[in-house]
Amino acid sequence: MRTLRTVLFMTILTLLLVFAGRALGGNTGMAIALVVAAAMNFGAYWFSDRMVLAMYGARPISETEYPELNSMIRELCGRAGLPIPKLYLIDIDTPNAFATGRNPEHAAVAVTSGILRILNREELMGVLGHELAHVKNRDILIGSIAATFAGAISMLASMAQWGAILGGGRSEDRNGGGIFATILFSIVASLAATLIQLAISRSREFVADEGGASLTGEPKYLASALQKLHVGVEKIPMEANPSTAHMFIVNPLRGGGLVSLFSTHPPLEERIKRLMSRAA
Repeated sequence: MRTLRTVLFMTILTLLLVFAGRALGGNTGMAIALVVAAAMNFGAYWFSDRMVLAMYGARPISETEYPELNSMIRELCGRAGLPIPKLYLIDIDTPNAFATGRNPEHAAVAVTSGILRILNREELMGVLGHELAHVKNRDILIGSIAATFAGAISMLASMAQWGAILGGGRSEDRNGGGIFATILFSIVASLAATLIQLAISRSREFVADEGGASLTGEPKYLASALQKLHVGVEKIPMEANPSTAHMFIVNPLRGGGLVSLFSTHPPLEERIKRLMSRAA
């Protein structure tokens, strides 16, 4: 069911991108938007992993540097039937982790030095299991494409909105309230794209929690890790790029109230509740 929902959401994002292109430039704009969509899919598929690793200054971890971590990843990959991903270290005190890569054969798992300090072996197993579930489900690719689409839709919608305001819209749209319709569509399209991208991200987090719990055989490992990571991020916030926030196991960006409605992650309490329910 969650897979079908993700496919539906991705289809809606594609349609929103096309319609945003049409609002900006008519049929020509729609054709351009389709070309942009194809180019973004290509870029997200081939280059998103290298870009995000470079963005956070991640460096490869050798076998001898963290032997226990390498041992855990090999054990979990053996259980999951996955190729062993490359391990990377981000040298910051904020405890967090993420997986990246276009497919299981080209995957990487990055952990911060902070997470290695505060989690015990079982909790680290839970975190690694969660990230390997993302790899197995190809969630990294899905999330990267969804985030790229949402950003492009917002950009096109903003261009269409300002074009209408400044009189740059097509002549047929400047009659009969066409300008106001374009502005309204631009606002709705941008908001809808953001909400859909967030819905995809939250849904895949729940799936990865379940997959990680199955890999380790003990949901409490991940539940305990999530609680510690949440506290750790609150104490030592991370200067993360909002466009990559969905990749981390816990949201690296702090914020409550209305901000939490636009979070890339489901509520921590709900994630822990589901994991403890599995444990019971």
